[in-house]
Amino acid sequence: MKVGCLNSSSIKTRNLIKKTFVELFNEKKQLDKITVTELVKRAELTRSTFYTHYDNIYEVAHDYELQTIELLCSDDLTLHSKEDIKNYFANIIECLKENEQTYKLLLSANESLLFIEKLKDIASQKVYDALKNIYSDKYLKLNISFFMNGLLMEILKYFRNEDDFSLDDLLININILFEKIFD
Repeated sequence: MKVGCLNSSSIKTRNLIKKTFVELFNEKKQLDKITVTELVKRAELTRSTFYTHYDNIYEVAHDYELQTIELLCSDDLTLHSKEDIKNYFANIIECLKENEQTYKLLLSANESLLFIEKLKDIASQKVYDALKNIYSDKYLKLNISFFMNGLLMEILKYFRNEDDFSLDDLLININILFEKIFD
């Protein structure tokens, strides 16, 4: 993010750039097929306005990633119990549902694997920090790793239309499996 202080005008401009980016991404299906020229033309912005806010197209996609990570992995969000963890998973699913079309597009790209890995690492650490005082299992980190890898791969498969379940179905199964693994 290039703009240091986001005033209401900057926020509107960045939202317009992101909205237009999503439209183009929906049409092109690949990040490397989107150009700054066509984005600014469609958004009716100047190139200098775009470059005031972003260095390139990949930075716009990265902005979505950061926004998600900030929402789901905030340091302010401390988990203390299994119930907190279940609520955390519910918040993740709710965030994905609220921005479903955007994530469906972004997670269909191969570049999304780094984002998924980053999200997995941060979420796994949060779950571990919450469970380490409850369980003395020497395999706790391994169990969390298996659980989070499975969870995030299923989310990825959902957004790539590789499964026919809903995000609500996924949340139900997350809770069932969580209870089975960490009872």
